[in-house]
Amino acid sequence: MPMAPNQFFILLFSFVQERPLSVCNDNCNPGSNRAKIEGKPYCCYECLPCPEGRITNHKNMDDCLPCPEGQYPNDNHDSCLPKQVVFLSYEDPLGTSLAITAIVFACIATVVLGIFIKYQDTPIVKANNRNITYLLLISLVLSFLCSLLFIGQPEKVTCLFQQPAFGIVFSVAISCILAKTIIVVIVFMASMPGSKMKRWLGKRLDNYIVVSCSLIQVLACTVWLITSPPYPDADMNLVADEIILGCNEGSTLMFYCVLLYLLFLAIVGFSVAFLSRNLPNSFNETKFIFFSLLCFCSVWLSFFPTYLSTKGKYMVAVEIFSILSSSAGLLGCICFPKCFIILLRPHLNNKRELLKSKKQ
Repeated sequence: MPMAPNQFFILLFSFVQERPLSVCNDNCNPGSNRAKIEGKPYCCYECLPCPEGRITNHKNMDDCLPCPEGQYPNDNHDSCLPKQVVFLSYEDPLGTSLAITAIVFACIATVVLGIFIKYQDTPIVKANNRNITYLLLISLVLSFLCSLLFIGQPEKVTCLFQQPAFGIVFSVAISCILAKTIIVVIVFMASMPGSKMKRWLGKRLDNYIVVSCSLIQVLACTVWLITSPPYPDADMNLVADEIILGCNEGSTLMFYCVLLYLLFLAIVGFSVAFLSRNLPNSFNETKFIFFSLLCFCSVWLSFFPTYLSTKGKYMVAVEIFSILSSSAGLLGCICFPKCFIILLRPHLNNKRELLKSKKQ
């Protein structure tokens, strides 16, 4: 028997009408979901707030939903907000201050290099191995400038070269200091009557030390870049409301190998300088080296726990600060005493004064 039109609409309305409200509880508002109550009828439920990272944007939803990638829940967990992209930029006050500091120290190191070149024929410059000193100052200028690679939005090129450049430049600087320390000790020992160390003088031993020690770091960085190079990365889970842009080291093992090799060179130079710290006044270069490497080792030994306990752009800031402070320590302890004599005590910058201090 055919269905009457009014019966058809009544049946259709019965299918599309909303489920009747529960008499056990009120509606669950957005930001919460319904959960069945054990031992109660199926229409009785309780409203539970959505857990961290999930939302409901309608009433009486049975499940909380995760936000799309790149978004995070608001405080009420009823809508998603876009995450803020964070990196250490030049517009950031922290990035600006670090960049200015790096440029200022690079300029100071360049001025010191100019002073040494201008007074290259004076005894105090000639007595401390001019060529190695020039190479040390150039590497310090580059170390200050390479910290700028860490500032700004991470790109493929900057991520690829920032850590290897830092490692190689610093290995050259520490190798120069190690070479200066060993040469000073050899010169002192060769000055003793009947010493067999005289045969090592004039053999350009300092060049061999710098080249060999730096070459090991170059090979390590080359292997790093070939096998597992650093690359730009975005961490969306470290902080709930931020997308943190940074450079992934690619190989954490190689990153720490580069740092540990620098520390190894510094500790060797520090040990030699410490054992020879009581040389006569004319050989007191080792005292300056001792304090410079003490500063260097202190900075980088404290770097590891600080670096591992920070996150986001502050990890980058910690590494930049370590680069700047250790480079400034090397520059100040080794070069500033000589600049003081060259510029402010020129009467001490002569061979007679050096020989007189040797006799005292």
